Amino acid sequence: MEEFSQKIPRFNTGRITLAPGADPGNSGAMSDSLSRRIEARRDELIALTQALIRIPTLNPPGENYRAICDMLKTRLTARGFACELVRAEGAPGDSERYPRWNLVARHEGARPGDCVHFNSHHDVVEVGHGWTRDPFGAELDGDRIFGRGACDMKGGLAASVIAAEAFIEAHPDYAGAIEISATADEESGGYGGVAYLAEKGWFAPERVQHVIIPEPLNKDRICLGHRGGWWAEIETKGEIAHGSMPFLGDCAVRHMGAVLAAFEERLFPAMAARHTEMPVVPEGARQSTMNINAIHGGQPENLPDFDGLPAHCVPDSCRIVIDRRFLIEETADGVRDEVVALLEDLKARRENFDYEIRELNRVIPSMTDRDAPVVTTVTEAIREELGTEATYVASPGSYDQKHIDRIGKLKNCIAYGPGVLELAHKPDEWVGVTDMLDSARVMGRSLERLLLPK
Repeated sequence: MEEFSQKIPRFNTGRITLAPGADPGNSGAMSDSLSRRIEARRDELIALTQALIRIPTLNPPGENYRAICDMLKTRLTARGFACELVRAEGAPGDSERYPRWNLVARHEGARPGDCVHFNSHHDVVEVGHGWTRDPFGAELDGDRIFGRGACDMKGGLAASVIAAEAFIEAHPDYAGAIEISATADEESGGYGGVAYLAEKGWFAPERVQHVIIPEPLNKDRICLGHRGGWWAEIETKGEIAHGSMPFLGDCAVRHMGAVLAAFEERLFPAMAARHTEMPVVPEGARQSTMNINAIHGGQPENLPDFDGLPAHCVPDSCRIVIDRRFLIEETADGVRDEVVALLEDLKARRENFDYEIRELNRVIPSMTDRDAPVVTTVTEAIREELGTEATYVASPGSYDQKHIDRIGKLKNCIAYGPGVLELAHKPDEWVGVTDMLDSARVMGRSLERLLLPK
């Protein structure tokens, strides 16, 4: 992605309030009726969420993408949506075995007007360990539906579908259009999903005006954007030799130990001292952070069916993958230069130290202005439907807003949806039914404000 000079938007880390004299319009009575329609669909919302969870769209490698798109296409076509399946041919990960399928469904109103687009990713991360429930059983226990992807973000997808269907039934003469997309690969960068669609013009501002991404940021919070990310692989070099005579070789793992020590002594303290004006949640993410994703040195691990001993060799290579999350006040080039400078310093001071660094990906921070139409609309809808003031937040990790912003050139985009952010990617992930209904009501009222006469 290209680097650019980022204009820092105006932030407000407190509660959102309506502008003085703001008129909620004539949507009150209509929204009461729409809210009742949405509440009446509780069982339908549960069933839809369970059906989505029970399709294991694991990424990697990208399983069952077509199955979930076909299921949604069948449902939405029957309700008057024109549906198109879009394969992201040539995108990272796309193959004949694991094609990157996306669904875009559009419902046209009775007359011209704006288009409101709900975008949800349909892929989920690996299951991991520690589950006490079937990860794809979609068990309903009280007010909670459990399963991988329940929170992140099939619950949000289901809520947007129910909200849109109820709105269309209540207001068949609305102006404009409603789109619902279910897209691939958000969990691995979104390049086989929203990035591909944006490159093909699906999010061009002349065809879509408002975008809501139902990521799990809590039902009374509006997410304006996210931090940036810079991923890289660092390899330290050595020389192979017999393990009983390591002095005849050069241990790449020890060189990597020096890199990690320099990170601990210099880079991590420097990052901890940097803080952002972005309203990032949780609080710990308001500073620069870095995670060591993986480390490997020496011989490959034994295959599961081999129980022999390793050979005696000095490792001539050691690799780590780093995940550096940066603030809107920083730049991706500056982040990279800081790591390279540290490695170059080691090269100058440490005997036989040599390295290679390979950038894997970069994501520039994205922030929508708090005065954007979709922000003020959802703000008012939260206040009216939930009886509370909304809060502006920013996400610690990136999501598909980056592609809608950078590639699609559409700034009027937020994340808003049900679910607790801290449950994402965790064992026994769940989403609350009441939270989904409340979020669907907010989405429905937002549609009324954007697509009905004032």
